Amino acid sequence: MSDPYIQELFAERIGGNQYGKSTAIYKFEKIKRAKKAAKAANPSVELIDMGVGEPDEMAFPVVVEALQQEAAKPENRGYADNGGETFKIAAARYMAEVFGVEGIDPATEVVHSIGSKTALSLIPACFINPGDYVLMTVPGYPVLGTHAKYLGGHVHNMELREENDFLPDLDAVPADVRAKAKILVLNYPNNPTGASATLDFFAKAVAFAKANNLIILQDAAYASLIFEGKPLSIFQVPGAKEVAVELHSLSKSYNMTGWRLGFVVGNPLIVQAYADMKDNSDSGQFLAIQNAGAVALANPGITDEIAAKYSRRMDLLVAALRQNGFQANKPKGSFFLYVAAPKSATIDGQTTEFASGEAFSQWLITQELISTVPWDDCGSFVRFSVTFAAPGVEQEKAIAAEIAARLSKYNFAF
Repeated sequence: MSDPYIQELFAERIGGNQYGKSTAIYKFEKIKRAKKAAKAANPSVELIDMGVGEPDEMAFPVVVEALQQEAAKPENRGYADNGGETFKIAAARYMAEVFGVEGIDPATEVVHSIGSKTALSLIPACFINPGDYVLMTVPGYPVLGTHAKYLGGHVHNMELREENDFLPDLDAVPADVRAKAKILVLNYPNNPTGASATLDFFAKAVAFAKANNLIILQDAAYASLIFEGKPLSIFQVPGAKEVAVELHSLSKSYNMTGWRLGFVVGNPLIVQAYADMKDNSDSGQFLAIQNAGAVALANPGITDEIAAKYSRRMDLLVAALRQNGFQANKPKGSFFLYVAAPKSATIDGQTTEFASGEAFSQWLITQELISTVPWDDCGSFVRFSVTFAAPGVEQEKAIAAEIAARLSKYNFAF
């Protein structure tokens, strides 16, 4: 038990003297509890977990072997600070080979990150003063906005709507917000919608940033996990490097989530500011991991193989859902399928109504042991992730068939 005065010491940014007293349950905790209860109530039924947003397999052997070798080298034992030269050179080459972005200077335009989440948490400290705004999409990954608020900043949410291909309407940002905004945050291919941007949209975003004195942070965690065409980078737009940085991650594209490795690339002044903030926040990722990451980046065929698996699974899942009335459309990349939740489900004359995506998601776990993640920011939706555990194509087909069978008992209304 803590001394009572400690309750009065908490910062307002995490709730002040009310910290720890909230009874609200975070949606992912609700999902966790619902899964546990559903498995306990139905021990003979396999839970199909399509909510987890991380790869279901290990990093490829060539990368694991590189880590084993690099970890044994005494020269890699010390602080990495703002990164090893090997990884930065590999990142610049990767940008050229995979995205066709030539001329990245590894010395001034690349700095490693201990995963994208860490970079998203540090960059606001480079730019946001009290009263400043960041422009973010909703639904979306909230970390940068959370840290902007910690610093006294504000978040303006730009809704992602199906009728706009899940791209933000930049023209709809109010003039008074644009005047106080400093950072435009994008994330394509997108989590949770799975939507992809276009080069025309990126060009419009760059022009918008220049017209409103903003920087762009494009979170490109899924940029190379695509099912058609070629990977897209904002730096394919002429002049983008004047205002933008991209965050690349090895977590999803190389099955390296726990390794915590990515990089910030682009405008050298923004990269330098991030490096300075990082220098005061961490001592760098283990050089053995960075050097193994360089091996991964030199083998983009690994990502192609991973993307092909997700594409195959996406085809199976889309077919299973459409078979049961869902308006499921295969995205062009990522491993997320974002689907409108039904309004009700009827079986044997009994109807269950769903007021939200969360209500449907909880029902789906409880009744049919299929786990998804709900998103109710802009309509009632659920997100399926095709990172479910399935060793081999036949097992993938079996899981898709099982989903179709479990849903087929119901008549869904949309």
